[in-house]
Amino acid sequence: MKQYVIVVAGGKGTRMGGSIPKQFVPVQGKPVLMRTLEAFKAYHPDMELVVVLPADQQAYWRQLCADYDFTLPHRVASGGETRFHSVRNGLALVPDAEGVVGVHDGVRPFVAKEVIARCYAEAAQGRCVVPVTDVVETVRRLTDETGSVTVPRDHYKLVQTPQVFPAALLKRAYAQDYSSRFTDDASVVEALGERIVLVPGNRENIKLTTPFDLRVAEVLAADV
Repeated sequence: MKQYVIVVAGGKGTRMGGSIPKQFVPVQGKPVLMRTLEAFKAYHPDMELVVVLPADQQAYWRQLCADYDFTLPHRVASGGETRFHSVRNGLALVPDAEGVVGVHDGVRPFVAKEVIARCYAEAAQGRCVVPVTDVVETVRRLTDETGSVTVPRDHYKLVQTPQVFPAALLKRAYAQDYSSRFTDDASVVEALGERIVLVPGNRENIKLTTPFDLRVAEVLAADV
């Protein structure tokens, strides 16, 4: 069964505090986005890679690929107004033929091979799959402007990517009109009435958003 991944990399890096979009920031000498793509190729050499980038960042990406001699085959789609529209644009490069497709954040370069394999294996059985990790800290819910209450943390999970689905189903989901309720791919699919299956993720699969995250990433990349 054909396997695809749409890697969404539309960030501007404002919370990083730098001028370089976060997906291009080097970690241990290699741009984050390249590390992310390599993680999927390491899982399966025949994985079809689709990268979604803002149109005004694509020339810079091509230059980075030349500078770093990055030759992994991939196709590039243009980002949209929201993440929903960006994923939809990436899906346009995925054939309608039978297969499974994952959607992954471009700034999550440390997803474990075992997690990718678990997600794609479940999706190959027709399921809609989301990797998650446990909540390890105490969680409080706000009750009003001044109050809060502790909630059972075992009732909650932290959501990661890749979120993986049968390709035909994901295309049907993204044919819907956009809604602000769509915060990730699972929420788009759930709007069709589909059930989401949760599988264990890996804690190292962090989303690089802040300067602190980059410091953690340097340590993680040094151990690879």
